[in-house]
Amino acid sequence: MPHFFYSLKETCLFLQKEELIMALIRSVRGFDPKYGKDCFFAETAVIIGDVEMGDSCSIWYGAVLRGDVNSIRIGNHVNIQDNAVLHTLYQKSTISIGNHVSVGHNVTIHGAKIHDYVLIGIGATILDHAEIGENSIIAANSLVLSGTKVESNSVYAGVPAKRIKTIDPEQSREMIQKIADNYGMYASWYQTNEDG
Repeated sequence: MPHFFYSLKETCLFLQKEELIMALIRSVRGFDPKYGKDCFFAETAVIIGDVEMGDSCSIWYGAVLRGDVNSIRIGNHVNIQDNAVLHTLYQKSTISIGNHVSVGHNVTIHGAKIHDYVLIGIGATILDHAEIGENSIIAANSLVLSGTKVESNSVYAGVPAKRIKTIDPEQSREMIQKIADNYGMYASWYQTNEDG
């Protein structure tokens, strides 16, 4: 069976003992993705172009961070879960995600700003120029319309998403940080397997 060796930008790597397939990390328009220490990228994650992320982030199976038309900036201790898609509008919107943010499975973020300590529930969609305040939760399957400003310490839900509850900042921060920390722990399980 023939084996192929691709550059790290295409990131398929052949090792003597076994074949290890890694995430697709690719330059576009002269932009190379950049990332900090202790990040985990699942084998089927896709990270393209003008993407920068901090330390201890995890990008899970099937997630796509497409920084081809504009920038995506991600802080520290952020997890982008399975099949999430992050994209922007050409010359019109960017993505900015703070620290300790969990982006749930099948979430779409298109050109929005997400502050620190935010939980975005499974299947939610956040559209261009929306802004999600600190210590907030976007409920599963919610649709945050373009230009929506989600207040800090709140829960938004529905289609379109509306404020349904105010939450205690300390309790929400603790819960949201615990979820982000758990994803750091899950990522370490995979990194241990790769090293050992």
